Amino acid sequence: MDSKSLVVTATTELFGNKDPGAVDRWVAPNYRQHSSLAGDGPEALRGLVANLPEGFRYEPARVIADGDLVALHGIYCGLGPEPLVAFDIFRVADGKLVEHWDALQSKASTTVSGRSQTDGPEKVSDLDATEANRAMVADFAERVLKGGDYSVLTDYISTETYEQHNPEAADGLAGFGAAVAKWAAAGKVLTYRTIHKVIAEGDVVLLQSEGEFGVPVAYYDLFRVQDGKIVEHWDVIAPIPTELPHANGLF
Repeated sequence: MDSKSLVVTATTELFGNKDPGAVDRWVAPNYRQHSSLAGDGPEALRGLVANLPEGFRYEPARVIADGDLVALHGIYCGLGPEPLVAFDIFRVADGKLVEHWDALQSKASTTVSGRSQTDGPEKVSDLDATEANRAMVADFAERVLKGGDYSVLTDYISTETYEQHNPEAADGLAGFGAAVAKWAAAGKVLTYRTIHKVIAEGDVVLLQSEGEFGVPVAYYDLFRVQDGKIVEHWDVIAPIPTELPHANGLF
């Protein structure tokens, strides 16, 4: 079973069927947790699954696989009073889940662009462009997001099509610029300090980053690339907790 199929099967049994026994089938004894929702190891995950509320469900949007890493994008319903948009990253080894990272953000009731936080293309395409797209988005992350050089924005983002799923930004470069200015005026400067992961498959690339947005945050940015330019963007921006139920950190 390939890594993508393994993660989809395991998470369906764990969070779709809410089956604690799936931990024995799919989770390694040395399972390393980075989420703020559970402690380290398989038994903490078993406890989380066993105590999921009656109305809990997961709504998948898309899955990408890159070597031993598999990223899920979807919505958790029933974990709290509001649905949560989430990115999950799993590392796979020897047919088991061995490590997990995530970021969750409340689902917005309305968005400036009119797009939801998870709609859009679901299937990966252009597999032969994976490495070129990875390199381009990684360069964009270093020069623009981390380096703050917005003068080169059009080298990376299409001037014709930029479909936006961040709930506070409109489509297009003008929509992105207006949102950045609005956030800065509110004391939330878009600051990226460290790019931790660049996960790519075909036309989609996921960045896992650390920085500040008024407070210390984890950024998960998913980009769709077409003809060498970014044409679509989804994200989750999650405050970094001051305490975690393990010693592994959020990244």
